[in-house]
Formats: sequence, C-alpha cells, structure tokens
Amino acid sequence: MSATIFRPGDDGYATETAGFQTGFALAPERVVAAADAGDVRAGVAYAAARGLSVGVEATGHGRPGASAGGVLISTRRMNSVHIDPERRTARIGAGATWGQVIEAAAPHGLAPLNGSSPGVGAVSYTLGGGLGVLAREFGYAADHVRSLGLVTADGVLRRVTADSEPGLFWALRGGGHRLGIVTALETGLVAVERLYGGSIAFDGGSGDTAAGVLRRYLEWTRTVPGTLTSSLSALTLPGIPQVPEPMRGRYVVSVRIAYTGSAAEGARLVAPLREVAPALADSLREMPYTDSHTIHSDPPFPHAYYGDSAVLGEPAAEAAERMLELTGPKAPMMTVVQLNHLGGALARQPAVPNAVPYRDAGFLLRLLSPLDGTDVAAVRALYAEVAGALEGTVLGRSLNFSFGGGDRTGNFHEPRTRERLAGLVSRYDPASLFGGAYGVSR
Repeated sequence: MSATIFRPGDDGYATETAGFQTGFALAPERVVAAADAGDVRAGVAYAAARGLSVGVEATGHGRPGASAGGVLISTRRMNSVHIDPERRTARIGAGATWGQVIEAAAPHGLAPLNGSSPGVGAVSYTLGGGLGVLAREFGYAADHVRSLGLVTADGVLRRVTADSEPGLFWALRGGGHRLGIVTALETGLVAVERLYGGSIAFDGGSGDTAAGVLRRYLEWTRTVPGTLTSSLSALTLPGIPQVPEPMRGRYVVSVRIAYTGSAAEGARLVAPLREVAPALADSLREMPYTDSHTIHSDPPFPHAYYGDSAVLGEPAAEAAERMLELTGPKAPMMTVVQLNHLGGALARQPAVPNAVPYRDAGFLLRLLSPLDGTDVAAVRALYAEVAGALEGTVLGRSLNFSFGGGDRTGNFHEPRTRERLAGLVSRYDPASLFGGAYGVSR
C-alpha cells in the first residue's frame, strides 16, 4: 500500500479525521489517506483481512455521526476533474468538490448538476441523489451519471455502467455508500453559462409577514415553469459583522431563485413574491453560473450541526405555518429551515432508472440546528414536534440531508427500493464491511 497511514496519536491524525462537520468525531484505528484507486483497494483488503469495518469520507459535510474503530479511507486527495467538452461529460475523482467541477466546466460553456455549496464533495453528494441548483429543470445529479469506478468488499475495482453491472449501476445512483467505495464517476454536463438568480429576504419578525411569505410561496410554486428552481428559508440570523446590517439579528424569511431563462422573464415570474411585503434585501440578478453559490451563500467554514429532513407531498398551508411557528424566534434553539420545491424533471426517471426515491414528492423540508451549547435531545424533541405538525404529508427522508443524524437510518427509500438495495448489499458485502458507513459523508 503506497498510501499514508495514520494511527491515533500520529502527527496529522487529528487533521485527517477532521471534517466540515465538527459536531461528530471520528476515531478510527487506521486512516488510509488514499491517493488513487489502488490505495482504496489496499485499504479495503487490509480491513477485510482483519474483520474491521470500513468508512469513507471526502470533505465531511454529511458525516452521519460519531464513530470509533475500524478503517477510515479518506479520498480527499483523489480530487482530479477532467472535462470532455465534445461529449459534455466530467470525470470526477472521489475527493473533488463541486466548486472544482464548476470552475473546470465553465470555460467550455458547461455546468454540472451541483448543490448549493461549492465545498461539498461531488461524488458522495451524487450517490445520495444530488438535489442541485437547477434540479427542477435537469433532475437529480444521479440521473446524469454515465459510469462509476467502485471498489467492492472483495477488493475488486469494478467499472460500473448500465451494461457491465446493471444492478450496481441502478443502486449507486441514489442508494448511497453501502455497496463499496466509489473512486471516480463520469457524469453528463449541461449547456448553462448564466442564470437569473439570487434571493429576496423579508423581515419575518412579524408572524403575519412570515406566514404571508410562506403562503404566497406555496401558491406561487403551483404556477412556475419547470425551468425555475426555488427554495424558501427561514432563520434568525446572528448579530455579527459578517451578516449584512439590514438582516443582522433578525428572523429572516427568504426565497431563493435559479432560472435559466432571460432576466426579463425571470423578473416577471418572481413579481408576485415581491408584492408580499417590503424586502430587507433583494439580490436577484443575471449572473455567470460560476456565481451560483451566492444564491444560498452557505457557510464556508467548518461547524457543528444536527438536523433532519422530510420529503413531503403537498403540505397544507396551516401545517406549514405551524412548522414555521415551531422553528421560529420562539424555538428553544436556533433552527435553520429550508423548503425546496421539487417536481419538474425531478419527478421523471432517467432513461436508465436509478434508486433515487420519492419522485412524486412536492417539497423537501430540511431542518438544521447548530450544536454549540445545544442539547441534542431537545433538538430531536423539536424536530419530532415539527414532524407531528406535518403528519400525513411526510413520505420519507433524504439521504443527502440527514445532517449528522446517524441515529436515524430509516425511511430513506420506499420499501421496494429498500428491499432491492438490501439484496444487493447481501450479495456484494455479505460480511457488512461497509455496514457502518450508511449515509452519505460528503
């Protein structure tokens, strides 16, 4: 094995086991700092020979929880990105981030189906489905995958395509990490160079305003074309200099927009939202796709957080308003709410079907709470109350957005998909070598 191996107490061990998610520590017996697929194979073989579990991590954004023992294979060094402009594809190494892929594709007038944060690992995000900035127009990131390199529990490096390994090809696109370690994947790109996007922020300090924005947003989503992707967010922003002064310390409800049509048509489409109330800030504008991360402006620095997600049908306005009430300024801890509008291309299976679940869903609810000084049990209790308020419209949970919730591993897929995935795991990993890695650690 040519990879660097770290053990507890070694210089560099703490750095190697640190990730973007700082709320859940990893304490493996060995860390394999893989530089290529050969290192991944050697690491898997080492663990299998000793009966040790195997975990994998790129950037650590989606770390499913704390863990100890076993072997952690770090793929962050496997971060190559190669663009084929004629075929409109990208070959992405296991440790590459979306920011790297965006920058590599842009000179060719192309874009990937990336998420909102440029620092997230592209491959791991895609394995969980991948709900991107342009999702309603182009579908899930997993829908565009052409092939994958996969090291299975037997130490074999497989080239997985629809023809060579149809079962694995179905499962890896939306099924997560349970079947092995993906060393690289090839995915299709889209011809997008610019978009009309940004956010409109409202002062939600008045309950009437917050509820009014939410009601208008839910009504508005029924009228927009499939080329417009949006989400609503609600949170109390900290009173720190990094937050723009008009929003500092306020409970802010925002609508985020990404639209590939003209700026004039985009402005016409969002006009009903601008009529709800005076805006605290309005950043909607024409932008190059390389600026798409500014639509959400996700925090770029590591921090501790806990959260959950709920895939929803069409929530009643009253239930959604109750959700905002429970998570707003009077909540027992800071809670970040994001409600993503689904549908459009997300509702359609690709030509070669995959394991991405809940395609008939209307919305995805994401809840996140910073953990510094926060009681996790209290967070769980609050989230349970939110789930109760939405009872009847919850279809399941999102594998990409369990936010450190390794204590909750159910309802990521519909029963038939879950059974099929379990069958493939039994076939390719009968000793459950990757059993502790369920969930996507991005």
